[in-house]
Order: sequence, then C-alpha cells, then structure tokens
Amino acid sequence: MGDLATLTAAVHDTEKWEQFLQKKYGPYASSKETKHFYEDIKAEKTHPSVVAFLQENHEKQTYEYVQKMKLEYGKLDKAHMSLWDMLLLLDNIKLDSNTVQLQQKVHAFQIAESMRREGRPRWMIMTSLIHDLGKYMYLLGERQWTVVGETFPVGCKFSSRIAYPHFFEGNPDSKNARYATKYGIYEPHCGLDKVDFSFGHDEYMYMVCKDYLPQEALYIIRYHSFYSCLLEGDYTYLLNEHDIKMMEYVKTFLQYDLFSFSEEIPDLEELKPFYTELLAEYFPEKIRW
Repeated sequence: MGDLATLTAAVHDTEKWEQFLQKKYGPYASSKETKHFYEDIKAEKTHPSVVAFLQENHEKQTYEYVQKMKLEYGKLDKAHMSLWDMLLLLDNIKLDSNTVQLQQKVHAFQIAESMRREGRPRWMIMTSLIHDLGKYMYLLGERQWTVVGETFPVGCKFSSRIAYPHFFEGNPDSKNARYATKYGIYEPHCGLDKVDFSFGHDEYMYMVCKDYLPQEALYIIRYHSFYSCLLEGDYTYLLNEHDIKMMEYVKTFLQYDLFSFSEEIPDLEELKPFYTELLAEYFPEKIRW
C-alpha cells in the first residue's frame, strides 16, 4: 500500500482533476448537453497540480510502459474481494491513525441514481457504480499520472486535441519513427480493441471485469476517459463499425459521469440492498483484482 504522503497527494490531484471537469461541464448539468472538451482550455487557468500531473502523464505514458503495466496488472493477483468491499475501501483509505478520503462512493452513487431515475438499463446503472474502482491502483502505490486523467492511444502520433499536447514533446515515442506517424503501428480502421492505450484505472478495471460484463459495459469502462475521440472527434481513423456503435453508449454514460457533480448526495445505506442485488446479477461474491 502506498504511503500517506503519496496517497494524500494523489487524492489532492484527483480532486483538482475532477474539479477541472466540473468547471468545464457544470453549467450543462441540467440539460446534459455534450460540449467540446477543449474549446477554450488553453485560455483557462488550470490548477498547477493538474498541469503538473498531465505533464508527467504525457511524458511517461510510452508504448513500452503500457506493455509493462498491462503485463503486471493483467495477472489479477493484487486482491480477491467483492466489488462492494472495494467501493468501501476506496472511500476511506486507512493508514495508521490517518484516513484519506477518495470520495469514490458518493460520486458513483450520484451517477447511478441519476441513471436509475431516468430509466437507464440495469447494466448501465451497475457500470456507473463500478467504473472508477480501478483507482485501487492508488493503494498499490501507483502515482496519479498513471491512475487518472484522459486516456489516449500509444504506438501512433499523439493527437493535438489531447489536453496540453505540447507535453508530448517530452515523450520519447514522439521521436520514434515507428510511432510518430498518424497510424503508427496500426492499420486504418483496425478497431480500438487492437489499439494500446495509456494505462490507468480504465484499462485495469476492464481487465478485472472482462469475464463478467456485456460488451457495452466493458466498452464504457475501458474508454470513458478517451475524451479526444468522444468529445473532439479525433482518432476516428482508428475506429471500426463496432467502435462507432459502442461509442453511443459511452457518450450517454459521459452525460452522467461529467454532469452528476451537483446531484443530491443519496442515502447510501438505504440504497445498499438494491445495489448489492444488482451487482450479484453480474459478479460472483468475490473477484480477482
């Protein structure tokens, strides 16, 4: 488990990143309209800690690094526990006499309850509850630059529509002739399942869930932070017909994920029976992490 100072810094930067998203999207909460993620990002004062971890993220998320992380986390040998217990664990991380709060539980239930009120399918409600649990990586000692933030393909040219794209100048892949072209190591419209992405909580949670969930749910978990494509329309040259169909589900999910910050905080104990039953529809009591 990570030390207190590391976890505290991670929580701080995660909160600033989510506040950054809230600031960008908060005014659109009532109508849930999709808005371009980057239309005025360069003119905006972003919290220094967000800029710092984005720089580290852009410089260190290389193709080689991603392969190493996929191999390590693909073992699923970090824990054996229920989804509900993981949800509680990430809400209050206890280290000695100190408690670090990630507040994952509140946001997860805000999204899920918003979907539930609006009649979304049960699989989508369940997905919204668990989609961020890959942030368990924090407890395994990982730093925020490889846990949160937007995700993007590696092994091909980095998009100029990713937030703070100039930081990729410090990424060695940007100077690698094999990776620095539009398609890089990929074929046009090869499909995202053949594309490697920067490694974070999204890909890790996909690995955890891939044997249990329908493809729509897995797609949301895996690609919900792929903002440069979802909200800016870039990287369409890598998508196939399946991706285009699945993207509609992710965009629906994002309307809740990005716009549910102002939702009323639900009574979590009152909701527990419904959600434990819902999780049991898809998962065994305990799963590998």
